[in-house]
This record gives sequence, C-alpha cells and structure tokens, in this order.
Amino acid sequence: MKLTFRWYGEKDSIPLSYIKQIPLMSGVVTAVYDVPVGEAWPASSLEKLKKLCAAADLEMEVIESIPVHEDIKIGAPSRDKLIENYCANIRAVAATGVKCVCYNFMPVFDWLRTDLNFKNADGSFALSYDAEDFKKLDPANLSLPGWDESYTKEQLGGLLNTYKNISREKLFENLIYFLKRVIPVCEEAGINMAIHPDDPPWDIFSLPRIVSNENDLDKIFAAVPSKRNGLTFCTGSFGAGRKNALVKMAGKYAKQGRVHFAHLRNVLWTDGKDSFREVAHPTECGSVDMAGVVKALVDNGFTGYVRPDHGRDIWGEKGKPGYGLYDRALGAAYIAGLFEMAARKLI
Repeated sequence: MKLTFRWYGEKDSIPLSYIKQIPLMSGVVTAVYDVPVGEAWPASSLEKLKKLCAAADLEMEVIESIPVHEDIKIGAPSRDKLIENYCANIRAVAATGVKCVCYNFMPVFDWLRTDLNFKNADGSFALSYDAEDFKKLDPANLSLPGWDESYTKEQLGGLLNTYKNISREKLFENLIYFLKRVIPVCEEAGINMAIHPDDPPWDIFSLPRIVSNENDLDKIFAAVPSKRNGLTFCTGSFGAGRKNALVKMAGKYAKQGRVHFAHLRNVLWTDGKDSFREVAHPTECGSVDMAGVVKALVDNGFTGYVRPDHGRDIWGEKGKPGYGLYDRALGAAYIAGLFEMAARKLI
C-alpha cells in the first residue's frame, strides 16, 4: 500500500513540509479547487500542484476529487457536455502521473454532520451526527465547510425541488450512464475510478443514496464490470451503517481488485438509531474493527492507496473540521503499524 495525506493545495494551513515528516508518507491526495464544477481543469494548474509536491518529495498519484456536476446526477440535457469535460479532466490528470480518482455520486450534500465541534470527555473536538438533531435541520439553510460555497440559497432550493422527481432507481441509472462513458476513457488513460460511499450511508432530506452498502456496490460493479470501476473503501462512511459488515466487505472487494483507495477512520455508535461521532483511529476507540479491516485488505491482495481520514482537533489545534494535522498524523502512524503487522501475518 501507499500511505497518503489529504492536502487542500496552497491554501491549506498544513504545509507539505509537515506532511513529509509523517513516517512512511509517500504522497498527497489533492485536487484543483479554483475551477467551477463541470469545467475542464487547466493543465498548468495540475503541473503546478505536481511541482509543489515533487519539491517536497511527495507524490501526487491520487486526485480527490473531480466533482460530478449535479446535472449529471439528475440526467439533465447538459450532462453529455459535462461528461465530456469530465473525461478531459481524466486525461489531464493521467498526463501528470495520477493513477486514481476518488469521486462521489451523493445528491447535493457530499457529507453531513449535525455538530462540527462535539467536545469529547478528553477535551478533544470531533465531528458528530445525532439523529434527533438531524430532525431539526432545514436543508435550505444549511452551511457546512466544503460545499456551502457551491450554491446560493436559491440554487440550493431549486436543486432540492428537482430531486423530488429523482428516485433511487433513476439516480442509479444516471450513475451507470456516467460510468459507461467515463470508464473506457479510464482504461485508455490508466486511471482507476474509486467511488466514495455515501456519508452517512442512508437517505437524508428524502434525497436518494445509492452507494451505502454491499448490495449497492454489487449492482454498480455488475453494471460496469471493468476493474477500473472501483471503490474508495471508507471505514467511517460504511462504518456509520450498523448493518454493514466491514471486515467481510473489505476482504470481498479487495479480492475482486475493486478497492483502489481506502479512507481509514473510526466512528463510535452512540445512543439513538443512526447516531455516531468520529473518534481516534484505534479499534478500541470506536465501533469499527480497524485491525480486522486492514487484515482483510492485506490478506486479499490490496495494494492501493490509503489515507488517514478525518481526525479530531487535539492539543489545542483549531483546524479545518476533521482535517487538522495532529490527530491525522497519529492515525497515519497507527495505520502504518496495522499494515506492517498484517503483512508480517502478526494479526
């Protein structure tokens, strides 16, 4: 495996020099963030990112993400042109040495939490989701980091209305339409597409979710059998779903050669149905068998990219929610240890 770290470009508060100091860190996971969704990325922007990474002795082999425009998800008349642009971006990132693209097909909201600063008993702060607090949210007035800049309030309201006519079956059809046009380009360019699961893995605000469990994945891979059509195995997203058997799923899809990227983080199920909070990475801190997942990946031939996913704010750090340095660095060290132990057959 290759251990990587999420980096939000030159505006990231965490410099590449700090990331390089994390033991065994091979590269960063990044993207072009200043181009509107659906438009082609300038080659110059990608080359600049690559040069910055190379200067820090870090690879840039994973892009997270090339966002999928909502018109593609809803099947609007403009989708063919937008898919052409997407394919152009695949060719562009491949030209800079990228091997894997992580993306998602979640309607409107890429992720959702009800508290960005939940205070843990140890004084650290983390992201959390409480089912009762969720009931109090008004989707038309939500503002969360990462996607709140994407739409005006009017645009958000219009999208929510549009999705009232989009069923789970229709969204799935639109995903397959997208993949059948994109995957052949990936085969030509040598790019693995790694779909990210829904976060959290259930419908929210009556918006359909179609990448939430094992059955969903089986349908996607059966519809587009190419091994380039793969998965970002996110233990935090799948792990929030209490019926998901993560160790089994990790082994199954690694054996199929479908796991191109892994986001490894832990969550703790809390009181109430569909409630959880994000915790430190070790197995004993949460509800996810992190050691079991890593063992299943290694035992079934996984050789892809890994990154420590969301971390807590610890030691007084005030970082981008979920993306501070310290706890993710601790997570990276823990993950590296798990992979070494699994490779040596010690777990």
